[in-house]
Amino acid sequence: MSRVIRRGPPDARKKLVIVGDGSCGKTCLLIIFSTNVFPEKYIPTVFENYIADVEYDGKRIELALWDTAGQEDYDRLRPLSYPETDVILIAFSVDSPLSLKNVKDRWYPEVSHFCGDIPTILVGLKTDLRFDAEVTNDLAMFGQRPVTYDQGEAMARQINAKKYMECSSKTRQGVDDVFEAATKLAMSNGLHRLRKKMCVLL
Repeated sequence: MSRVIRRGPPDARKKLVIVGDGSCGKTCLLIIFSTNVFPEKYIPTVFENYIADVEYDGKRIELALWDTAGQEDYDRLRPLSYPETDVILIAFSVDSPLSLKNVKDRWYPEVSHFCGDIPTILVGLKTDLRFDAEVTNDLAMFGQRPVTYDQGEAMARQINAKKYMECSSKTRQGVDDVFEAATKLAMSNGLHRLRKKMCVLL
């Protein structure tokens, strides 16, 4: 998958929504992918939209990237983001075992309720902090350790995610891979929806 410069209307438009705990790195992921600039300052999100044009299978795809607030204060507003979604990223941070726990306890139930048939990808963020000495020491004080790849993969199986992926917005490692997988899933899900509609009509 490669990025493209906007010229005329896209061949397809797809909507991606990302959910997860506040400050787990959702906004940074969307900004670094859509603008190629890493935001150094943390700004809590209410609702933000970003646009990224990508080339996939010889076609120009416009990705609408919907950021959401992870704080409980916005639980009633967040579902307004879900209609017409093609793929959902459920995110957690590898330096926060609690954010992984909340994937199962909070985010998977919410996504299942509002978007039962929408494919999901579980994404582990901030992988650059997995072996950070300060992070490791801080977690050790509470008898915890950074989330491992195997733990993330196991959670993906528990919540029936289509895929488990990891990335670091700070180093950009794995970022493009996440959106390539999401685009592929969104495109294939669109064909699946079309076939279902055709079956209903027939």
